[in-house]
Amino acid sequence: MSKEALFWNKKGKIVQCNLCPRNCLIKDGERGNCLVRENQSGKLVSLVYGKPVSYNPDPVEKKPLYHFLPGEKTFSIGTAGCNLHCKYCQNWEISQCKPEIAPTVDMMPEKVIKFAKQAESRIISYTYSEPTVFYEYMFDTSKLAKKSKMRNVYVSNGFINQVPLKKLIPLLDAANIDLKGNKEFYKKVTGSWIEPVLETLKELHKKKVWIEVTNLIIPTLNDSEKDIKWLVDWIADNLDENVPLHLSAFWPTYKMNQLPSTTIATLKRARKIAMKKLNYVYTGNLPYDEGNTTYCPKCKKAVIKREGFHVTQNLLKNGKCPCGEKIPGVWN
Repeated sequence: MSKEALFWNKKGKIVQCNLCPRNCLIKDGERGNCLVRENQSGKLVSLVYGKPVSYNPDPVEKKPLYHFLPGEKTFSIGTAGCNLHCKYCQNWEISQCKPEIAPTVDMMPEKVIKFAKQAESRIISYTYSEPTVFYEYMFDTSKLAKKSKMRNVYVSNGFINQVPLKKLIPLLDAANIDLKGNKEFYKKVTGSWIEPVLETLKELHKKKVWIEVTNLIIPTLNDSEKDIKWLVDWIADNLDENVPLHLSAFWPTYKMNQLPSTTIATLKRARKIAMKKLNYVYTGNLPYDEGNTTYCPKCKKAVIKREGFHVTQNLLKNGKCPCGEKIPGVWN
């Protein structure tokens, strides 16, 4: 169904969307950059409310979140549309298409909660494409989830304006934000700009939403020692050294089929650099046991072991290592 959007104003027959930093000016009958918000006779509407293209119970580790209720299932939903246009997007079939083209199901917020309960999931994740562009659907579902004593997870590119972010934050329990690269990388590869993403990360951290950061390492584009050091320094200096960082392997796809895949050696090198400043650095998309394990920074013991997205050992008690060291995260 179409639903009146939040965060817009009218300028004659033109409406301006104020949800994300693009602040699109949209003529009657046309859509914003994300393809899912349309001016209908002077009113901005969301075209994807209650119409996910993908839904599934997942391990929360798949988001990825490694310090947030390990071993729990999360019911994940996502619609068509995105406000970025990354040339390497792994979900481009849904993120870069109009909602009428994508196969959808009817699933209003009440039904999401019902399905999550049936799947024995205590967490709802807004993911797959970009949840910012289905803000109204996410917001209403999040309110119902809170009433049902469920947790809400925001898996996002972080490209959102501060007013809608601050309205959403009280409903959020955790977030995984993509920090894709430096300023030049954003311009060249994503069709956007980095500054709003950095502000999103700082605001989430300030408001004590549990955050983890993901960086997809793409050969020749953001895999140099300088690139990794910039990323790590920014997290350490603007957030803190206990924010988990997920370094993920790239596979050729979409408009970047010509590039090679990320190697295990590259992931290991990047993790080694990151571990000099950050306490919790993980690797993904390639089998590498050490990069999947949570180690106590004090005694160096493996406290949580994982195979793929599944927890095989968890030695934490009340969030503490057997040595007594508190491991930052949401454990209960």
